[in-house]
Amino acid sequence: MENYQPSEVELEILQLLWEHQPTTVRFVFEQMNEGREKPYSYTTILTYFQRMAKKEVVTFEKQGKTHYYRAVPQEQAVKQSLSQRMLDNVFQGSAKKMIMHALGQKKVSQEELDEIQQWLEAKKQENE
Repeated sequence: MENYQPSEVELEILQLLWEHQPTTVRFVFEQMNEGREKPYSYTTILTYFQRMAKKEVVTFEKQGKTHYYRAVPQEQAVKQSLSQRMLDNVFQGSAKKMIMHALGQKKVSQEELDEIQQWLEAKKQENE
């Protein structure tokens, strides 16, 4: 499970599971299609769940006829793996480049800037 790199759809499924687990394929299907211009079919989402179960990324327990799914990898571990991959492959290992790029993509609120400043101050103190 270490260094698991989910596809975009798998990541969307995992995010729903982390927030709502245990849950059903039907719930994920409905959530993923909400407001989507080109909706997924139920069988497509079911196929993703079957593949993810085969990879041991999700587990399920059966209650009656219904399968309830849970994510196996922890949210933080997947985010760490994805961000490290992006840092290494896109920004040549430079956290500064990655952060400056992220902050330059949209207007950052004063509240976000204050939180970032506090985080930076805490990091400076850790390094002293």
